[in-house]
Amino acid sequence: MKLRSLIAAVALLAGTGAAMANCYEIIGCDYSDYFQRSDLRQLSCQSLWEVRNLIYQQNGYCFQTDRARRAFGNQGCWISEQGQVRLNAYERENVAQIVAVEKSKGCN
Repeated sequence: MKLRSLIAAVALLAGTGAAMANCYEIIGCDYSDYFQRSDLRQLSCQSLWEVRNLIYQQNGYCFQTDRARRAFGNQGCWISEQGQVRLNAYERENVAQIVAVEKSKGCN
């Protein structure tokens, strides 16, 4: 399944209020696997942005930018400060790896 289709399915489920954790064929599960930079480099800037923000969404973050609100909405969110979002060790490291790859690829 293409990453974009998987993200759309996850976003649809997120709207139902179901507890979410995201797993991807190429990179693994964001809550229980450490993403490898070599795998992340295969993703586009858009996909990296989506995966990173889905981690925040599933942990209750209320998005501040128009782009993120359009893509993910803020239904059911409860945390306004990104630094207050509680991520487990896998999620925290995966966000850091994604940010590093985004930076190395020159993503905006």
